[in-house]
Amino acid sequence: MARPVIELHNICKIYRMGEIEVRALCGVTLSVEPGEILAIMGPSGSGKSTMMNIVGCLDQPTTGQYILEGQDVGQMDDDQLAVVRNRRIGFVFQTFNLLARTSALENVMLPLTYAGIPRAERLERAREALEAVGLGERMDHTPNELSGGQQQRVAIARALINSPAIILADEPTGNLDSRSGADVMTILQGLNRDLGITVILVTHDPRIARHTQRVLHLYDGQVVREELIDQPLVAVPGGEVA
Repeated sequence: MARPVIELHNICKIYRMGEIEVRALCGVTLSVEPGEILAIMGPSGSGKSTMMNIVGCLDQPTTGQYILEGQDVGQMDDDQLAVVRNRRIGFVFQTFNLLARTSALENVMLPLTYAGIPRAERLERAREALEAVGLGERMDHTPNELSGGQQQRVAIARALINSPAIILADEPTGNLDSRSGADVMTILQGLNRDLGITVILVTHDPRIARHTQRVLHLYDGQVVREELIDQPLVAVPGGEVA
């Protein structure tokens, strides 16, 4: 049996601001299997973003252990963490985080530029990624020439460019109407189903969460409930999130 792709063991994260101590996460233990798609829900301040930052190797826990694909993240140096972020994890954000004056193609190529990939290969792989998300005819458009849903698809293509094992999506439909949100969920479900990519998404929307296999409910930095979805909803392109 394959070992979990993500293992969090008694993770705590404490922020100190002067004499004030804020416990963002308190003893979180979690196991995520390869090819799983799951949602993290909770009110503002529950620790969702902190948890995603730790899983994405953007932050380190104060105490506890994080095992990623069999490796102890706490033992990695800055260079190793950068490689993990660039090659093993794809990030999708609510605000898209695209370069405003740069074409969709150039935005998608960016992680390959950081990785030192030759330009000809960068172009080919970026074109393939944009075609995979249905934007083959919009490659030369800048973000302000694209709808919100199209911008998010560019962001997903960028997240795919290094063939990650994991996609972390932080409120990926939060700035979109229901039809565009359905398009984004169709793509994320397809990547999970067809390529076996592990998908973890943060959402405030219980309708979005119903499209996953498991929902973790966070409150005050703790997992207070875990919900298994026996029959996840299937998103339909151009439809509305049920």
